[in-house]
Amino acid sequence: MFKPWIINQLPIVAGALLAVVVGLMVFLGLEYRLEVGAVQRTLEVEKRLSRLLSSIQQAEASNRDFLLTGDETYLQGYKKAAAQVGGEFDTVKALVTDNPEQGRVLNNLWPTIESRLALLEEGIAVRRSGGLEPAARFVQTNIGRNVMIEVGAGFGQLQENEAELLRLRQASAQRLINATSITSIVGITLVILSVAAWIWSVRRDQHLLMAATNERLRVEAQMRQMQKIEALGQLTGGIAHDFNNMLAVVISGLSLIKRRLAAGNTDVMELADATIDGANRAAALTARLMAFARQQPLAPQAVEMNKLIGGMGELIDRAIGETIAVEFVGGSGLWPIYVDPSQLESALLNLCVNARDAMPDGGRLTIETSNDTIDQHLARQIDMPEGQYICIRVSDAGSGMTQDVLARAFDPFFTTKDVDKGTGLGLSQVHGFVKQSSGHIKIYSEPGHGTTIKIYLPRHDYAEAGEQPEAIPAAIADHGKNGGQVILVVEDDARVRKITVAMLHELGHTVIHADGAAAAMRQLEAHPEIALMFTDVVMPETNGRQLADQALMRWPDLKILFTTGFTRDVILQGGALNEDVNLITKPFSLDQLAVKVGVAMDGDSQRQSAI
Repeated sequence: MFKPWIINQLPIVAGALLAVVVGLMVFLGLEYRLEVGAVQRTLEVEKRLSRLLSSIQQAEASNRDFLLTGDETYLQGYKKAAAQVGGEFDTVKALVTDNPEQGRVLNNLWPTIESRLALLEEGIAVRRSGGLEPAARFVQTNIGRNVMIEVGAGFGQLQENEAELLRLRQASAQRLINATSITSIVGITLVILSVAAWIWSVRRDQHLLMAATNERLRVEAQMRQMQKIEALGQLTGGIAHDFNNMLAVVISGLSLIKRRLAAGNTDVMELADATIDGANRAAALTARLMAFARQQPLAPQAVEMNKLIGGMGELIDRAIGETIAVEFVGGSGLWPIYVDPSQLESALLNLCVNARDAMPDGGRLTIETSNDTIDQHLARQIDMPEGQYICIRVSDAGSGMTQDVLARAFDPFFTTKDVDKGTGLGLSQVHGFVKQSSGHIKIYSEPGHGTTIKIYLPRHDYAEAGEQPEAIPAAIADHGKNGGQVILVVEDDARVRKITVAMLHELGHTVIHADGAAAAMRQLEAHPEIALMFTDVVMPETNGRQLADQALMRWPDLKILFTTGFTRDVILQGGALNEDVNLITKPFSLDQLAVKVGVAMDGDSQRQSAI
């Protein structure tokens, strides 16, 4: 067991050992680099020797061709090769300055090379003056061949010496590699052994620190959970209050309608309108609650951003009050986008209200729009897909956000406002809507310098998405209202199924109903006259999408109309309704149902399953 004072000195010992090992490794590394340089120089000498010998041989070959043919063009190759001999020789001589033996062999070889070149020149002169026969006799003396044999012997000696030198230098380099590896292993082993004892001595302190950290994290988690529960309590209390008010209108209105009708009094239109208004308000509240979970059904259409914001001026002014100046800077030539306009208005209003709360003493709120093209480089920086977007910037000169608040800004239930000032759903609703619309949202903020929130929504492609019609043609609406079709209603909830059947009866249709996919297939078998299947999407066992696919395989002319209260099911893509799917979201009115039935009956059933 190490004594405490020894353990405390172990880091110093380990550091000293590591310094020695590093110094030795640096020295061995420098030596290795020198050896590698020497090996490379040897390889270069071998290459240059080959070039020198090749130049001499090329000069001989061109000279021979001239002697045989007398064609002066062959002398061009000869002159070029002969001119290179001197340069190549000087290069080789410079490379072997560190090797006196090779230098001596080279110096002895040069006169022989010069002699060979002189004989080649002499042969050229003989051919030019006497013709072929004197030139042939000159070659047959074998003087040139004997000199070339001496040249070859000299080159052979040089190459043999360089090959041996290369072997020795490679072996030396390998020894340095082995020494470096052994030194590294020994040094690292010593350091690890020394440090291990010191690590062992401080593990107890680390355990204590980890325990304290875990306890702090546990307490923080408890506090966050308590805050969420408190926020959830506020939220549910507010929801219960609002729903009670709305249900009071609905229940009271229906009770009065029932009482008047029982008494024979048919003057109930005012009560019916009030009841429907209460139910619609409840449906709108449900949609807002679903927004932060990214589950609200969207009804996207082509939107001109500047026009939409311009039309919100009065609404924004009322929401933020008179102490805040609003400036709108609309970009020119703005591309259209494809979103749910009402949800976009709600998101912008949320951001404006947040900006108002960040400027309690007043200030300036700026809304800007522009076309932005996000290239690959910028897309990596801001973590979003590249492409063409409309950018909406909402900036305030308020208190700004700290990094801790920025990190949690989009969390549901998270809020920095007082208990009675907010539920923490505002930014999460905006985030949910933007993500459902295939967009992105970024926050840029600094305490004391305000906040800018940027919303990026993808550019609308008319050719791919098409325009959403602002109104259903009257012919289609009348088609639904005139009735006369045989419709199969598939709904697992008995109450919803009953009221849906009644509504379709009211529109004049013949209605058959089923509580699930199996019963629906049996009804289709028994009633081939069914023209339209009106099915819920979310059902146990077999969902509406699967049922539609099965039915269309057997009855390809069957029309399909889907209904759902959610957007996360398989018939929706990215939160937007696919243009090939006929769908009506719950709850729906009698007029809305009439229009959707008309659209479905006029559609191409073969395209309805292509989701």
